[in-house]
Amino acid sequence: MPPSAKQRVLFVCIGNACRSPMAEAIARHLAYDIIDPSSAGLSPLGHLSEVTEEVLCANGYPLDGLASKPLRLEALESADLVIDLSGGALEQLSDSHTGEPLATDKVEIWDVADPYGATHDTYQRILEELELKVLLLASRLRTDQRAANSASS
Repeated sequence: MPPSAKQRVLFVCIGNACRSPMAEAIARHLAYDIIDPSSAGLSPLGHLSEVTEEVLCANGYPLDGLASKPLRLEALESADLVIDLSGGALEQLSDSHTGEPLATDKVEIWDVADPYGATHDTYQRILEELELKVLLLASRLRTDQRAANSASS
């Protein structure tokens, strides 16, 4: 990792309406120094869940720039790290040009339940779980960055 470089992290879930936009908003707010976040969905709903928006706002996370959008090959290729919140569905994807499975060397699977259609309390619990995971990721990336900076000195 180049010194002082933000890592491009792509959060992916099924509908890009709950988990991945939550993770994007959390990373943008709590890890802005180390993560350049984005999100996408395998089958995007085209809008954020109303409860997702409510829970994010109630916890102080701005909705600016959040939108439900499809996963694009370019986004996968340009990401330094892909966080798969889809339950491993990314492993099923292949390159539309070559038919080869997508490279998974930069994919981490986070086992986070899909709150879609659940109660407000469930969304809150998922948001808190994602906060912890994003903070741990940010800490790990900062440690990696410090190690890279020390090695280059």
